[in-house]
Amino acid sequence: MPSERDNGIRYRHRCAWATKDPLLQRYHDDEWGCPVEDDRAFFERFVLEIFQAGLNWRLILYKREAFRKAFAGFSVLRVASFGKQEIDRLLHDKGIVRNRRKIEAAIENARIFSRIIDEHGSFKNYLAQFDARDEAGLLREFKKRFRFMGPKIAGSFLQSVGKIPAPHDPDCWKSNRP
Repeated sequence: MPSERDNGIRYRHRCAWATKDPLLQRYHDDEWGCPVEDDRAFFERFVLEIFQAGLNWRLILYKREAFRKAFAGFSVLRVASFGKQEIDRLLHDKGIVRNRRKIEAAIENARIFSRIIDEHGSFKNYLAQFDARDEAGLLREFKKRFRFMGPKIAGSFLQSVGKIPAPHDPDCWKSNRP
């Protein structure tokens, strides 16, 4: 498996999908599967997962800064206030994926996020009420509550924020396997 010299002492093995592109390497090493603390970061990952559906994750990561700009720095409250004018703007933004269903889902989900934050104090507190061992129940909850959120997208989001274990190749330095 490909590797990278780490601090000049040992080699760091990664999952195969993260070996050829520096942006994928950074995402794998620094974000994927790492616990998230703040609501903006949760919402950013949530939106990116929705837009990734059916597409290549690399494409989404390369468009991440454009998404960040288009979606007001992933401010839950600002995105929740988006209306027809912002939808039209986003549909013409060549820097992002211009899919009406995904754009509308991101905005509606911001409104849902906002209600969850009001009810629980934070999105992290909301997730904490669920037992990570009941992955099926958590996926059902997400499908029921959020738009454009089937089990694959929900699972990918929950892996990305560290709520459920992210699958790593056996030789990956982030693998929990012996």
